[in-house]
Amino acid sequence: MPADAPAAATITLLSRPGCHLCDEARAVISWVAADLGVPWEERDITQSERDLQDYWDKIPVTLINGVQHDFWHVSEQRLRAALAAAGAAGTA
Repeated sequence: MPADAPAAATITLLSRPGCHLCDEARAVISWVAADLGVPWEERDITQSERDLQDYWDKIPVTLINGVQHDFWHVSEQRLRAALAAAGAAGTA
Protein backbone atom coordinates (compact mmCIF):
# COMPACT_ATOMS: atom_id res chain seq x y z
CA MET A 1 0.00 0.00 0.00
CA PRO A 2 1.41 3.42 -0.90
CA ALA A 3 2.17 5.61 2.10
CA ASP A 4 -0.38 8.24 1.03
CA ALA A 5 -3.38 6.01 0.33
CA PRO A 6 -5.73 6.05 2.11
CA ALA A 7 -3.90 7.44 5.15
CA ALA A 8 -4.63 10.98 3.94
CA ALA A 9 -7.90 10.61 5.88
CA THR A 10 -8.62 10.73 9.60
CA ILE A 11 -11.68 9.13 11.18
CA THR A 12 -13.43 10.64 14.20
CA LEU A 13 -16.05 8.74 16.14
CA LEU A 14 -18.47 10.91 18.08
CA SER A 15 -19.89 8.90 20.96
CA ARG A 16 -21.22 9.07 24.50
CA PRO A 17 -20.92 6.80 27.53
CA GLY A 18 -23.38 3.92 27.73
CA CYS A 19 -24.15 3.88 24.00
CA HIS A 20 -24.30 0.30 22.69
CA LEU A 21 -24.36 1.50 19.08
CA CYS A 22 -21.16 3.41 19.83
CA ASP A 23 -19.55 0.16 20.97
CA GLU A 24 -20.47 -1.46 17.65
CA ALA A 25 -19.24 1.55 15.67
CA ARG A 26 -15.97 1.61 17.62
CA ALA A 27 -15.32 -2.03 16.75
CA VAL A 28 -15.88 -1.47 13.02
CA ILE A 29 -13.84 1.73 12.93
CA SER A 30 -11.01 0.19 14.93
CA TRP A 31 -10.87 -2.81 12.59
CA VAL A 32 -10.97 -0.79 9.36
CA ALA A 33 -8.50 1.84 10.62
CA ALA A 34 -6.02 -0.81 11.73
CA ASP A 35 -6.40 -2.72 8.47
CA LEU A 36 -5.82 0.38 6.33
CA GLY A 37 -3.36 2.18 8.58
CA VAL A 38 -5.69 5.15 8.99
CA PRO A 39 -5.58 7.22 12.18
CA TRP A 40 -8.75 7.57 14.21
CA GLU A 41 -9.92 9.24 17.37
CA GLU A 42 -12.98 9.18 19.57
CA ARG A 43 -14.72 12.25 20.98
CA ASP A 44 -17.29 12.10 23.79
CA ILE A 45 -20.10 14.50 22.89
CA THR A 46 -20.98 15.00 26.55
CA GLN A 47 -17.71 16.91 26.96
CA SER A 48 -18.72 19.66 24.52
CA GLU A 49 -21.92 21.71 24.57
CA ARG A 50 -21.59 22.24 20.81
CA ASP A 51 -21.17 18.52 20.06
CA LEU A 52 -24.04 17.67 22.42
CA GLN A 53 -26.32 20.20 20.72
CA ASP A 54 -25.35 19.13 17.19
CA TYR A 55 -25.18 15.36 17.57
CA TRP A 56 -27.16 14.15 20.63
CA ASP A 57 -29.82 12.42 18.52
CA LYS A 58 -27.45 10.98 15.89
CA ILE A 59 -24.71 9.19 17.77
CA PRO A 60 -22.64 7.38 16.97
CA VAL A 61 -21.52 9.77 14.26
CA THR A 62 -18.57 9.06 12.00
CA LEU A 63 -16.58 11.96 10.58
CA ILE A 64 -13.93 11.67 7.89
CA ASN A 65 -11.57 14.62 7.87
CA GLY A 66 -14.08 16.52 10.00
CA VAL A 67 -17.00 15.98 7.62
CA GLN A 68 -19.97 13.86 8.67
CA HIS A 69 -19.90 10.52 6.89
CA ASP A 70 -22.47 8.42 8.74
CA PHE A 71 -24.59 8.20 11.87
CA TRP A 72 -26.33 5.51 13.97
CA HIS A 73 -24.62 2.65 12.12
CA VAL A 74 -21.16 2.24 10.64
CA SER A 75 -21.03 0.14 7.51
CA GLU A 76 -17.59 -1.36 6.97
CA GLN A 77 -18.03 -1.27 3.18
CA ARG A 78 -19.19 2.38 3.10
CA LEU A 79 -16.40 3.41 5.45
CA ARG A 80 -13.76 1.69 3.33
CA ALA A 81 -15.13 3.30 0.15
CA ALA A 82 -15.21 6.75 1.74
CA LEU A 83 -11.65 6.37 3.03
CA ALA A 84 -10.44 5.27 -0.39
CA ALA A 85 -12.10 8.32 -1.93
CA ALA A 86 -10.65 10.64 0.73
CA GLY A 87 -7.20 9.11 0.21
CA ALA A 88 -7.46 9.52 -3.54
CA ALA A 89 -8.61 13.12 -3.13
CA GLY A 90 -5.69 13.78 -0.81
CA THR A 91 -3.15 12.66 -3.41
CA ALA A 92 -4.55 14.61 -6.35
